[in-house]
Amino acid sequence: MSKNSTIITIGRQSGSGGRVIGEMLAKELGIPFYDKELLDHAANHSGICRELFENHDEKPTNSFLYSLVMDTYSFGYSSAGFTDMPMNHKIFLAQFEAIKKLAEEGPCVMVGRCADYALADNPNLFSVFIHANMDWRINRISAKYLKSAKEAKELIQKTDKSRSSYYNYYTNKKWGDAASYNLCVDSSRLGVEGTVKLLLGTLDIL
Repeated sequence: MSKNSTIITIGRQSGSGGRVIGEMLAKELGIPFYDKELLDHAANHSGICRELFENHDEKPTNSFLYSLVMDTYSFGYSSAGFTDMPMNHKIFLAQFEAIKKLAEEGPCVMVGRCADYALADNPNLFSVFIHANMDWRINRISAKYLKSAKEAKELIQKTDKSRSSYYNYYTNKKWGDAASYNLCVDSSRLGVEGTVKLLLGTLDIL
């Protein structure tokens, strides 16, 4: 594997700078970057409006619906069957397919949305998880959204809970567990730019 062919997926704690790190990394490598852009691609290819993807973005669903999704994905589905599916089902499948199609186009950086799970069989996958200590994350979120420390912490905890539930539910791995990724990095120790440099150096030796 080389950084010229690698597809990098980034899981991240809220406030850890995961999106910024991914964006900077993609720029340094000269490859596409996808975060919310994944929703745009899924919406464009599925015909489902962008707002519905936004409303369901990285939010867990109920177990009955999930079983329907996985059964349909495993055994294939017809266009008629897709029309009759519940909206959550359509959104999951459309996003899953968009991730795979974008990966087929070449190296890129993808943030969140179980991209590492969707691309688990891709030999060029390199999965990363960005975490950071709570104080550092609170400072970043407070500055970004002009919130008090208490408000920022509550937002962080709510966002992390949603992302964790979504990831744990749709994959056979645990969100934030080192065993679930190729590399875990503490951005509060290295800083955003330091984390990008570390990742670039790691990709050089793969």
